[in-house]
Amino acid sequence: MNDQNTNLENLKNIATELVQQRDWNQFHTPKDLSMNLSVEANELLEKFLWITSKASFEEIDKNRQEIEDEVGDVLFSILRFCSVSNIDTTAAFLQKIEKIKLKYPIEKAKGRHDKYTKL
Repeated sequence: MNDQNTNLENLKNIATELVQQRDWNQFHTPKDLSMNLSVEANELLEKFLWITSKASFEEIDKNRQEIEDEVGDVLFSILRFCSVSNIDTTAAFLQKIEKIKLKYPIEKAKGRHDKYTKL
């Protein structure tokens, strides 16, 4: 399986099966999963703490497996949160993209990092 031949529903089902086999549904509430998502995202952030932006690319090359493990944890958490909360991940993503396009029109935002209120 890889990004080219896997859809989000397949990944949600894989995660759900793992959780059901281990009787972890009792722990997978929206509150706990959202907290876990934050913890896992921070573990990914920790891999890049105290290095420059340029060095962050080298860090991926040096510690690819550890970083991929953290990415997997983050994705697992978001997929489980969406499953438990009955959120269509793709629909939520596409809705957000449309909002971003409105907040950051190309003619104002291209090449800029300013918040939309400063454009």
